[in-house]
Amino acid sequence: MIEQEKKPLDFIRSIIAEDVKNKKNDGRVVTRFPPEPNGFLHIGHAKSICLNFGVAQENNGVCHLRFDDTNPAKEETEYVESIKEDVQWLGFEWQDKEFYASDYFDRLYEYAVKLIEIGKAYVCSLNAEEVREYRGTLTEAGKKSPYRQRSVEENLDLFQRMRAGEFADGAHILRAKIDMASPIVVMRDPALFRIKKVSHHRTGDSWCIYPMYDFAHCLSDSIEGITHSLCTLEFANHRPLYDWILDALQTKSHPQQIEFSRLNLTYTVMSKRKLLQLVQEGHVDGWNDPRMLTVSGLRRRGYTPAAIRNFCELIGVSKKDSRIDMGVLENCVREDLNDPAPRVMGVLKPLKVVLTNYPDDLVEEMEGHNHPKNPDMGTRKLPFSKELYIEQDDFMEDPPKKFFRLGIGREVRLRYAYFIRCESVVKDETTGEIIEVHCTYDPATRGGSSPDGRKVKGTIHWVSAKHAVKAEVRLYDRLFNQEDPEADKEVDFKNFLNPDSLTVLSGSMLESCLASADPQVRYQFERQGYFCLDPVDSQADQLVFNRIVNLRDTWAKVRQGKR
Repeated sequence: MIEQEKKPLDFIRSIIAEDVKNKKNDGRVVTRFPPEPNGFLHIGHAKSICLNFGVAQENNGVCHLRFDDTNPAKEETEYVESIKEDVQWLGFEWQDKEFYASDYFDRLYEYAVKLIEIGKAYVCSLNAEEVREYRGTLTEAGKKSPYRQRSVEENLDLFQRMRAGEFADGAHILRAKIDMASPIVVMRDPALFRIKKVSHHRTGDSWCIYPMYDFAHCLSDSIEGITHSLCTLEFANHRPLYDWILDALQTKSHPQQIEFSRLNLTYTVMSKRKLLQLVQEGHVDGWNDPRMLTVSGLRRRGYTPAAIRNFCELIGVSKKDSRIDMGVLENCVREDLNDPAPRVMGVLKPLKVVLTNYPDDLVEEMEGHNHPKNPDMGTRKLPFSKELYIEQDDFMEDPPKKFFRLGIGREVRLRYAYFIRCESVVKDETTGEIIEVHCTYDPATRGGSSPDGRKVKGTIHWVSAKHAVKAEVRLYDRLFNQEDPEADKEVDFKNFLNPDSLTVLSGSMLESCLASADPQVRYQFERQGYFCLDPVDSQADQLVFNRIVNLRDTWAKVRQGKR
């Protein structure tokens, strides 16, 4: 028996494997996914979720879900609940390991007091603008705060009074006493606590001072016994502060911070601040708009958890930032949907066809395969009658030579049904628009083949007019029409919003079986793409279908400049 070649470990998994082998942390692996509840998760967070929960599972460890809720002005319970739903939908569970930085506010306050007592923190009374001025630049050292030499007793008194609510927002901050000449700007006496008289979504008005993210994050990791603190590359410069705080306090647990590249996708933005801007300014219909690369938006559009997990595995984990083509994600969706998705027929832009030689009252049942490559999925009955709908794009009155669909005097095959030949058209007297195509059918070609052996080059889909289900179909495209909407920092990224990112077709005609479509099922509309019921807007008396993805990457020509 030939052993299957093992996929090489990425650099993070290699580090963890070595740690486990050497019994570091007693062989334990404890990771955490630590979102700030100030917005909805996006596809970049999905990469972190898959990594943190994945390496824990692979090493018989645990992954905590911890909300770093240290900025109450931007945090809401709605975001907490959406994050939990997204993580579970992606296929991961945290069991009883749900934590919040706010769980530790008392301990964090005590840690801050300890830093003051050992002379490594002080209360600074510079205002925000002065703090920036004193910090220096990348090429110039910072200046020491005039309040840096306050005594331990004075610092303790001021910090306690900050806690008691005696001072206004911005009057004082607690800063670490490190090195204002450090080449690492984040080490120039960073803020640890600030006054913020804002109600917290969990602690209410119990606190009026809140820890800064960098202070709360490393100590929360330590309190929870995290072994490997995995974060994106922008936190690499913060690692010295992460380690300094834990070393200064001599915590029992000192997690190892390891950075990896964040996910950057073409034709989108990955900043929660910018996504929030799109929502608040009405450029999209909420956080779960199917054009958004939020997890809730992808879920509503019809993406599957497996497709997203497969995408995250495919792109891997590295130390170097790169931009992944959106087509890679879309191909993962196609690959995941190809086998399980039942095939149906839907006419998105209907054009009526009248079979002039077909009996007026006759209704036949044609047999259609639910999946051409999977006989186990069975067949279905397709009603066929005198009046049909076909796609407008499948007919041309005066077609070019290489147009292999329907035209006057031309013959095509109706999928699973008959050969038909176009004889004439009916036009609107006012506009000249073609409103009906009159054809004849060949009764001898039932099932789509001719006994006399004649061939046709085109096969098109159709639905019976009297049996069709009317629906609204939403065709989604990429939200931006530039590969990198943020490339030019002088130009507002919203200038590159794609005006064609959503096309609503209100009069689409679908196969009759879709009247009872399962909201959990993704369908392939033959020749059109993959679709699903919209879980928000679809009702029994008004079906709404979202196109999940095209059958092929239609943007490839855009990238080649051929569109």
